[in-house]
Amino acid sequence: MDAFKLLKSDHEKVAGILEKLEGTTERALKTREGLFTQLKTELDIHAGIEEKIFYPVLEKAEESRDITLEAFEEHRLVKQLLGELEAEVKDDEKWTAKFTVLKEQIEHHVEEEEGEMFKKARRVLSQEEIEELGARMEKAKGEQKAAAAQ
Repeated sequence: MDAFKLLKSDHEKVAGILEKLEGTTERALKTREGLFTQLKTELDIHAGIEEKIFYPVLEKAEESRDITLEAFEEHRLVKQLLGELEAEVKDDEKWTAKFTVLKEQIEHHVEEEEGEMFKKARRVLSQEEIEELGARMEKAKGEQKAAAAQ
């Protein structure tokens, strides 16, 4: 499994959930709660495989170290926003405003990751390493999804 294809597929799935969530109003509480739970689960799993498998390899290479350290920080901010959104009532205008900030943060992160980071990663990783990382991430993702389902 190509690591970049796996991550890009995750990004597309998250973008779809973000779009659906953005289309909800404060009155669609049940829908909003369900979509938010789905979003948080996807992001938790995605960030987990990146932070434990993908980023550590990129952090070791001089060329991709800076962008990787920045990505770790962006994940930290997204997790903070997710925690705040999870704790707040989802039928409030403040929740909607904070969700908008989360969505913008995620979109920025994805754009930077798929552009600059992936470009640098392709220069520092062999095709064999890309496939091996992808296989490891796919396995970890399956394990995390199974654990989340319980």
